[in-house]
Amino acid sequence: MLKNFKSQWEISQNWQLLFPLLGIIGLGYSAYKIALAIGNSLPVFVIILIAIAMYWLLLKVTLFIFKKLENKWIVDAKWEMIRIFIVFAITGSSSVFVGRPIMKLIGITKENLNPFIYWVLFIIIGLIFYQILLVFFGWLFGQGKFFWEFEKKMLKRFGFGKFIN
Repeated sequence: MLKNFKSQWEISQNWQLLFPLLGIIGLGYSAYKIALAIGNSLPVFVIILIAIAMYWLLLKVTLFIFKKLENKWIVDAKWEMIRIFIVFAITGSSSVFVGRPIMKLIGITKENLNPFIYWVLFIIIGLIFYQILLVFFGWLFGQGKFFWEFEKKMLKRFGFGKFIN
């Protein structure tokens, strides 16, 4: 079974199994958090059942996305796509954790600003830090080249192409 798994994900060295393991743990954690949000006041066994169903659903969606991106993204092995997904997940969460304190630091709160303007600014600030963190975490996870190319495309779409060579 492990041999099949390694061959399917083009894993040639055992250390590469770390990324599918992290992906499975991340999906499990996400499913659990969604189950808690859905059934916070329900009995534990119901929350567990919801979490199992959410895990299955998230796994199916993730594998579907892998299939769609398999030919679009240029990577050396399929397991590297898991590593790329992990970088996207960490970056998205981190940009929110970085954005909130920055907004408080510059004095932007829900109490002193129109909620619509607050959320627009929150998204803009989060997006700025997302760009920086994406390249950083991509480099940290050994996918610096992939994420730098991805970042250049994204910045060109935002109209900053003339600043990038």
